[in-house]
Amino acid sequence: MHDELIAQAQAWLTEDPDPETRTELARLIDAKDHTELAARFSGTLQFGTAGLRGELGAGPMRMNSSVVIRAAAGLAAYLKKQGHHDGLVVIGYDARHKSYDFARDTAAVMTGAGLRAAVLPRPLPTPVLAFAIRHLGAVAGVEVTASHNPPRDNGYKVYLGDGSQIVPPADIDIAAEIAAVPSLTTVRRPTEGWDTLGDSVLDAYLARTDAVLAKDSPRTARTVYTAMHGVGKDVLLAAFARAGFPEPALVTEQADPDPDFPTVAFPNPEEPGAMDLAFATARATTPAPDLIIANDPDADRCAVAVRNGQDAQDGADWRMLRGDEVGALLAAHLVRRGATGTFAESIVSSSLLGRIAEKAGLPHVETLTGFKWIARAEGLRYGYEEALGYCVDPDGVRDKDGITAALLITELASQLKEEGRTLLDLLDDLAVEHGLHATDQLSVRVEDLSLITAAMRRLREQPPTELAGLPITRTDDLTRGTDTLPPTDGLRYTLDGARVIVRPSGTEPKLKCYLEVVVPVATHAGLPEARAQATDLLESIKRDLSTAAGI
Repeated sequence: MHDELIAQAQAWLTEDPDPETRTELARLIDAKDHTELAARFSGTLQFGTAGLRGELGAGPMRMNSSVVIRAAAGLAAYLKKQGHHDGLVVIGYDARHKSYDFARDTAAVMTGAGLRAAVLPRPLPTPVLAFAIRHLGAVAGVEVTASHNPPRDNGYKVYLGDGSQIVPPADIDIAAEIAAVPSLTTVRRPTEGWDTLGDSVLDAYLARTDAVLAKDSPRTARTVYTAMHGVGKDVLLAAFARAGFPEPALVTEQADPDPDFPTVAFPNPEEPGAMDLAFATARATTPAPDLIIANDPDADRCAVAVRNGQDAQDGADWRMLRGDEVGALLAAHLVRRGATGTFAESIVSSSLLGRIAEKAGLPHVETLTGFKWIARAEGLRYGYEEALGYCVDPDGVRDKDGITAALLITELASQLKEEGRTLLDLLDDLAVEHGLHATDQLSVRVEDLSLITAAMRRLREQPPTELAGLPITRTDDLTRGTDTLPPTDGLRYTLDGARVIVRPSGTEPKLKCYLEVVVPVATHAGLPEARAQATDLLESIKRDLSTAAGI
């Protein structure tokens, strides 16, 4: 067994084009570190609808040049079978370790396969790549990013010519082409022949950002901004300057790209502690800002924080708005501006969007999780998912976009400011109009993925009949699909006044449980009691669900 493992590692080593991972793998072989080698060679990183994502390092279970070259060769073969023999593939990348190397590897493979390749000029937000695909008439796009994953990770996200991320069966077909690559020695990789784009694509993207704002709308809200050590700063500042907003105050410790993300445990605004420096900057900024904006490292997500309804001079704290709250605020703003078209969201997002759309007489669609599905909603005007992703300009970027979302929420804050109101006031209005929709999440990160499989099996074999004393009136096993949704690994429980969805994360080693309760509230005076009731219910559901799943 050990001899076979060593032989497998040595065969990989002979093909590895990266001196860094060659040295790493040679050291493991020399040390006969069978445990670590087994982890690296226990299979291959699976290419799916999220593309590839994993820890950097040598071997087929890690992200490295060998894996990326195979992925690029598989994508090139798939595109040529689709008839795109000399089509353009545009490639973007973030500022993580190895991102530029993987972008260059991809460009070389595409060029060697007879396709045309163009690489964005420097690390830029993922939405710029999504925009560039359609703007340049490309047949596909690749973004090298691990979004908000830990520093040790990187990833590979694939888009087709419509500007949307791949969905089945494209992912299965591409995976089959990757598996069919016999050896890296068969993959042509010239050292030149692709284009490195100038700033014209970025300029066109920035010109497009103006389209999300209403002509002559107020632009007075003051912001604090953090790029979370990612690539969003320069593009967001340029977009805000074009729009005429006050220049955001920067969280300087997190303003510039740093692939080690030194100030955060996880570079995700949703993670505990990630926003602490932004809160500190807001408290120290004068005049007091109206809101805090945060992007994740590749700037496709947007987080928003607000003062807690009191004057900041009194030492009042700030709080992050949930993705569902921002999703509802942006929807209400677009409705008020007279937007038409479909409002779409993932099934794990708040049902409040459906209520807002219904009252406005607009179509509303629920999709599977991820913008690869949301972006495909027919007639899409606005789409969001609870994980801080918002698509506010689908004609420009058919994906989530943390830059244009930041512009739109700041426009709304400006408009409310002119009226002597805040985002929290509008949330109160929506609660009274549609019922208080309170959401929460139970998220369990694991080292051993079998724990997630075991939890899902337990819930299927011993399904709960009630949660928080509320009877479960309907259970949907989403692996069977529904009238409107294709199959996915998940469970949905409908309760009287509540909803729970349990699913494994598609991009991280996590089991995610999405909870929502809806509490009717007649007047603004009844909101504190309704919120307390919702909080208690969510905590009870979380506790009972944790017990039922054995997590």
